[in-house]
Amino acid sequence: MVDSVPAMFGLLVSGRLVRTDFERLEETKFMITINSAESVNYICVFLTGLVPFPEGTAGSVYFSWPDENARPNWQLLGVLSNNKPSAIFKLSNLKQHFDITNQPINAFSQFPSISINAQIGISIEPLLNAEMQTTSIEPTQNVSTFVEFTQKMVQNLYNYVSSYAVDGPQQTSMVPLLSVQKWYENFERKLNLNPNFWKS
Repeated sequence: MVDSVPAMFGLLVSGRLVRTDFERLEETKFMITINSAESVNYICVFLTGLVPFPEGTAGSVYFSWPDENARPNWQLLGVLSNNKPSAIFKLSNLKQHFDITNQPINAFSQFPSISINAQIGISIEPLLNAEMQTTSIEPTQNVSTFVEFTQKMVQNLYNYVSSYAVDGPQQTSMVPLLSVQKWYENFERKLNLNPNFWKS
């Protein structure tokens, strides 16, 4: 039976009020719905400080983006603990339809998902189990960030260099090598000033 929970967890979505109305699904499982989640790129999930995790436990944080043609798929975002009481998660790369046949069964697989809104689930588990789960998602996140950086860098290079293109023989375009060198110097300077400039 779903019931109200003392405000152990909080959820912050940019531009919206803080929410603490997580519902208890089971003794150690909590869930909250994010309405109009298509416009949400980042969330912050945190302990409110009113109720700590029991000794030796942590909270695995999951995200469910609904798919009308499939069962709910809960993706592990990360972990909260008494030593790490808050975390910011990027959702924009998770909000997509995906093949569920290869998705592992996890703590939230049995609970239904709401068809038009996304959901955040928190499962209180032994600290060691929660930490072991996160080691499997970190390499994927690093690869995803690297791929995104590479795509942005190549797009930036193409846009910059193509503005220097001149007509060459047999209807081909040519680019002066000096423009590539100039791009590299500009890109390196921006990267030194702000390593995350490419994200904006």
